[in-house]
Amino acid sequence: MTDLSAASITPAEIRATAALIRPHVRRTPVVTVAGADFDLPLAAIHLKLELLQHSGSFKARGAFANLLKRAVPKAGVVAASGGNHGAAVAYAAMKRGIPAKIFVPRIAAAMKIARIRNYGADLVVGGERYAEALAASEAWQAESGAMPVHAYDQAETLLGQGGVGLELEEQAPDLDTLLVAVGGGGLIGGIAAWYEGRVKIVAVEPEAAPTLHMALQAGQPVEAPAGGIAADSLAPRQVGRLMFPIAQRYVAESVLVSDEAIQQAQAVLWDKLRLVAEPGGAAAFAALLSGRYRPKPDEKLAVLVCGGNPTSTDFIET
Repeated sequence: MTDLSAASITPAEIRATAALIRPHVRRTPVVTVAGADFDLPLAAIHLKLELLQHSGSFKARGAFANLLKRAVPKAGVVAASGGNHGAAVAYAAMKRGIPAKIFVPRIAAAMKIARIRNYGADLVVGGERYAEALAASEAWQAESGAMPVHAYDQAETLLGQGGVGLELEEQAPDLDTLLVAVGGGGLIGGIAAWYEGRVKIVAVEPEAAPTLHMALQAGQPVEAPAGGIAADSLAPRQVGRLMFPIAQRYVAESVLVSDEAIQQAQAVLWDKLRLVAEPGGAAAFAALLSGRYRPKPDEKLAVLVCGGNPTSTDFIET
């Protein structure tokens, strides 16, 4: 970790970081669709398509922020991941000519493992969950001297992910509400730090991995269940300590969705828009479709579709 704290994760720093990484990441599009297309009582829904980002998720932003803002040793970088963060770090390291070693658990999706290998990283697959991959990466980091790039509890990571909020405000400037899926909290922490309460931020998590939900109830990060179909992206044991005070201050609401609702959201995104979203990427939309979040008819609402590396494509008709 660097000595940066949650207090350093400000709109000014997010803007500076976004300018730094801009040549290396995509400005992902916002697609505006009619609520009636989804039987929802909304005039329009804005979908921010971070699944079109390099490596298939928003994680590329945080990866480049770390590699560009920190001094990388000759040993390169090391990261633990459920899959998307590892792919992003591997991609950024490949583009920067930096050695990368990535640890993922056995639940990581085959598509994510293939991306990491294709980007040329040294990959280690072991353990059942993210926490075990993290422990293995920390042991290797102590031995090798490589720079650790944490998936969510690193200031540079949050600063990079906060650029999603900056872009979205430029693309949809009059939002009332934004739905964001939560794993370790780097994405929602960065976005919430950008908006500073100017938009209602709604956290969405699987019922089987209510990590932020339980932390907000307890008043501090606590260990939570880590299961469900989105476990390779939305199931750390605890949310990050850097993001938690930001969430306490700026996350307005936390809702939980079932695995069945997530699968339905994947199917609807494919059927209506031909978007191939992974379970974690479809979770925020699931909150809207399932009624776990009920907007007002005149609410100006956006949903972040944050990842497109699915564990399967069973929702695509054959």
